[in-house]
Amino acid sequence: MAFDYDVVIIGSGPAGFSCAMQSSKFDKKVLIVEADEDNLGGAWLNKGTVPSKALREAAKLIQRFHAQFGDEKGRKPYERFRMEDLMDYKKPVLENKNKKVKDDIIKNEVDTARGYGRIIDKNSIEVIDQLNNKTVYTAENILISTGSSPKPPKGFDIDHQRVLDYSSILDVTHIPRRLVIVGGGIIATEYATIFASLGTRVTILNEGDEILPFLDEEIKTALFNSLKKRNIRIFKNSKILEVARNDLRTCEEVSFTADGEDRTQVVETEHVLYIGGKTANTKNIGLENVGIETDKNGYIEVDNEYKTSAPGIYAAGDVIGYPALASASFLQGRMASCSMFGSVQDQSSNEIPYGIYSLPEISGIGLTEKDAIDKDLDVTVGRAYYHNTTQADLNHQTEGILKLVFQTESLKLLGVHIYGDHATDLIHLGQSIMANNGTIKYFIERVLNYPTYSEAYKIAAFNGLNRVHKSGVKYKKILDES
Repeated sequence: MAFDYDVVIIGSGPAGFSCAMQSSKFDKKVLIVEADEDNLGGAWLNKGTVPSKALREAAKLIQRFHAQFGDEKGRKPYERFRMEDLMDYKKPVLENKNKKVKDDIIKNEVDTARGYGRIIDKNSIEVIDQLNNKTVYTAENILISTGSSPKPPKGFDIDHQRVLDYSSILDVTHIPRRLVIVGGGIIATEYATIFASLGTRVTILNEGDEILPFLDEEIKTALFNSLKKRNIRIFKNSKILEVARNDLRTCEEVSFTADGEDRTQVVETEHVLYIGGKTANTKNIGLENVGIETDKNGYIEVDNEYKTSAPGIYAAGDVIGYPALASASFLQGRMASCSMFGSVQDQSSNEIPYGIYSLPEISGIGLTEKDAIDKDLDVTVGRAYYHNTTQADLNHQTEGILKLVFQTESLKLLGVHIYGDHATDLIHLGQSIMANNGTIKYFIERVLNYPTYSEAYKIAAFNGLNRVHKSGVKYKKILDES
């Protein structure tokens, strides 16, 4: 049977884009269906990852300037800089990224169709455009990469003026002096530190009893100490009772309970930023027509080749749930393409690094110290504090720690956890060693550029070896073993 395309991809986010690029390398005919009339790239380019990180970089420049030279005449950043200036920083970034995506799609001869894609059967997709015109395309394979959307808040509404979400926060016209963030996950932490660096007084209302529970305990302690120094208040087990305007005091008032107490508390703020959970974008895309079921949050189940329960239909990216990272979605889209066209490749490691783009950054991969202990592994840790590295001194960014978790006897590296400047870049050196079953001897026996933040790996490795030595293992024997 002849089809219009070898693969039709619903959604142009990181998973869809990478699937299209890889499929074009296989000389396949590809169509991307994108609901956004103006932009490709989905939330990745237009609402989430890229624009928020552009704002972060602007805030980081301001924060570093103040770290180096101090406040000018005691003025806070929000008194010196306009939000418009910070947003101007992100405009050329978004324009360049959008242009590059479009250029790549054109260069690789990938077709696009604007409109909402809906699966009719396992080889047919109906696209409804902005004028309600319907076009049906056929394909040998289909990739669902429709992403996810925020769950609506309970007890109040988002008006995108006073109560914002992760998208409309990027459209505010001024740097708020006070901000209440409802949520306690990665994005909430990132925005809390970004605005605190601009002088905003931030309050976090977390519905759960813990923030970022997956973090290594020492990294979490370092983070909380940093949040406290920045006057970021955190309330756990919070329940929002009301968000209301106080015209007399020209502010928003958030009424809530916290920490299991019945006592109602009220905090005044200029804006409320809601960052709750997410749900998969799987409604009304025709899954029922091909027998694909979803879990309670709408996520699609796939196997290790990203195949769904329907033959010829694949899914990748946020729509399949964990880990819901742009970095992982790029790989998933590529792997789905390889599976479609007979070039199945093993994922070299199940270890996926996470990156939290707070100020400072947080990143980690592998086992935490507690994980290793819970598994009854004999492990030792090595630590390097940023204030002991020359590069951190030079940059006046001395807040941070790099922690190695390794087997005591073999020195095999099991986990790396970093809090500090350039953490999301530094993690990849540890990731490479772990992927090759390497040991911490690598950091001791190699020349690392100086001064760099990578020096922290060498410091942490020596620190760990010293701990092993003190526990009774001969230091010379460790270094002599191959």
